[in-house]
Amino acid sequence: MSYILCIETSTTNCSVALVKNKEVIVLKEDYSASYSHAERLHNFIDTVISDAAISYKDLEAISVSKGPGSYTGLRIGVSAAKGLCYALDIPLLSVPTLQVLSLQVSDKKDAYIVPMIDARRMEVYAAVFSDAGEQVRETKAEILTETSFKEFLDEKKVYFIGNGVAKFSEISNEKNATFILDKLPSANEMALPSYTKFLKEEFEDVGYFEPYYLKDFVAG
Repeated sequence: MSYILCIETSTTNCSVALVKNKEVIVLKEDYSASYSHAERLHNFIDTVISDAAISYKDLEAISVSKGPGSYTGLRIGVSAAKGLCYALDIPLLSVPTLQVLSLQVSDKKDAYIVPMIDARRMEVYAAVFSDAGEQVRETKAEILTETSFKEFLDEKKVYFIGNGVAKFSEISNEKNATFILDKLPSANEMALPSYTKFLKEEFEDVGYFEPYYLKDFVAG
């Protein structure tokens, strides 16, 4: 029996899940439009541990959504994860944020999935996954145009999901495009990839691990 604590803070959703083997047994998140990670993350962690009626010593690993996404949000999540790993002497796992977001698409047979996280203006962080969950195009920070993802849309149906999708839905008229709006990455979908990495012992170096920012931080 393996308990893994999953932390997702790459967007405004402050999300924590406790995973038993590959199943989520407790989920706590603030699915809102404003950042609350600094105030709520550690309270959410305490809550899921308490609700599951276990102790911190029962945890086998900490998994964190590694980005891309909000610079500040990622730093808060990774700092909390690394602190717990040090304190409990347990391994650190990381899962790509766009993979986590793509797993929210359930009806995806014979289709591509394009998770999109809003960056700024007409820019998004995006990747392309097959219906089998394999990443078939690398993660990019890209400016959206009406011809974006055309090579995939010409081939078959494409599901676009995430808080960056609204931008693309306004300029794309492709018949093979299905837009799933207002979705954010959640620790709920971190269960399976985290457990899979745990079994394979694909651990991060706690001392040197950094979030995958994709772009350099620009102060507002």
